[in-house]
Amino acid sequence: MRRDDVEDMSDMTAENRHLADPVAVPDQRRRRLIRRGWSALALLLVVAAGVVGWYGYRQRHPQPVPVRLETVIAERADIEQVVNATGNVAMQSYVDVGTKVTGQISDVYVGIGETVKEGKLLVAISPVVQAGRAENNRAQMARLKAELAGQNAQLDFAQLQFQRQTQLKAENATREEAFESSRMGMYSAAAKVDAINAQIQQLDATMKEDEAVQKQTKIVAPISGTVVALSARIGQTLSANQDVLMRISDLSKMSVQARVAEEDVTQLHKGMTAYFSTPGYPGKRWAGKLRQIMLLPADDSGKQGKKAFYTVLFDVANPSRELMAGMTADVFFVLSRVERAVTIPASLVVKPDNKGMQKLKILHADGKLETRDVRIGIRNADKAQVISGLAEGEQVLLPASPAAVSSTARTGDKAG
Repeated sequence: MRRDDVEDMSDMTAENRHLADPVAVPDQRRRRLIRRGWSALALLLVVAAGVVGWYGYRQRHPQPVPVRLETVIAERADIEQVVNATGNVAMQSYVDVGTKVTGQISDVYVGIGETVKEGKLLVAISPVVQAGRAENNRAQMARLKAELAGQNAQLDFAQLQFQRQTQLKAENATREEAFESSRMGMYSAAAKVDAINAQIQQLDATMKEDEAVQKQTKIVAPISGTVVALSARIGQTLSANQDVLMRISDLSKMSVQARVAEEDVTQLHKGMTAYFSTPGYPGKRWAGKLRQIMLLPADDSGKQGKKAFYTVLFDVANPSRELMAGMTADVFFVLSRVERAVTIPASLVVKPDNKGMQKLKILHADGKLETRDVRIGIRNADKAQVISGLAEGEQVLLPASPAAVSSTARTGDKAG
C-alpha cells in the first residue's frame, strides 16, 4: 500500500472519529486559531524590529541635505546716489493787488482761476471822497493863482517906486526915509510872491498825488498770470491801505520747498539736478536745478537739541498747470549718476573697505564657487555699482540663512 493511501485512510479515520466525537471538533478549531495568532504576532514583531533597525541606521548615517545655491545675475542699469527729502510745491512768483483809494467797489471783472494779461481791468472803484477832495484842491489852486496875480501887480508897483526913489536920491531930491521905505516895500512884495508860489507848488504836488490815486480807481493787472485768490466784492467799501483785494500768480513755473536734514544739506550745492514726484500724479516726475539753500533752519528746528532742517529751493516748469501750490513733494537731489553701469543688489554690499573693495562669491557654470574682490562705486537703497572685478552676466551668490551658509561653504569647498 502506498504512503498517500495510508495518509488518506488516516485522515478519513480522524474524520470518522470527529464525527463520532462531536466535542473534539471545537477544540481542533481553537487550537488552529491560536496557532495562526502566534504566527501573526511573530510576523508583526519582525516588521517592528526591521523599522527600528532602519531608523537607527538612518540616525547613525544621515543622508546629505541638498543645498540650493541662490544667486543673482550682475546686470547693467542706470544708478543714482541721491539725498531724499520731503517738501511742498509753492508758487514761484505772485503779486498781491491792493489799492490806496477810499471808496466803494462798483465792479469786479475777474474770478478765481481766470487767466489775465498784464494791464487787464480787474476792479472799478467809485472814489466819492477823492472826487470831493480833488474839487476842493482845484478851487484852492484858482484862489492862489488869483492872489499871485494880485501880488505880482503889487511887486511891479513896488519896483517902480523903488526905481523912482533911487533916481531922486541920486539928484538929492528925496529924503532917506522915503528911499528906504520904497526899498522895503519892494522886498516885501517879492517875499509875498515867493510865498504864494510855494503854496502853489505844494498844492500842485498834492493834486498830482490825488490824480495818481484817482487813476487807482481802475485797478489793472500788474503782471500776466492766474487769479489764485480774490477777496474783492461788488459794493465793498474800501479805505486807504486796504488789505489785498486779490493775488495773481504766474503758474507756468512752480517752486519746490524741500526740508533737508542737517547731515544731508552739506552735500548739496547750487545748480545740482533735483526732481520730485507727488501723490497726485503717480509715476510722473518733474525736474529742475537747485536755486537756493536757506542759511537759517526752517521753523523751530535746531532748537533745544532738536535736529535742524534747512529749506532748499528749486524751480520746475509747469506748462500744463498740473502742479498746484501746497502739493506734497517727494524730493531727490542727485549727488551722482552713472548710466548703464554693472550693478548688483545693494544687500550684497556689507562692509567694503576704505578702497571700496567687497568680497563676493561668484558661481561658475561648472558649479564651482570663487571668492573675488570687487570694487564698489556709488550705491543707493536698491543697487550698487560695480566698477571692476565683476562682469555683466556673472552669477553672484546671495546671502543665505545660518544653516545653509555652512552647507553652502562645504559644498563650495568640495566643488573647489
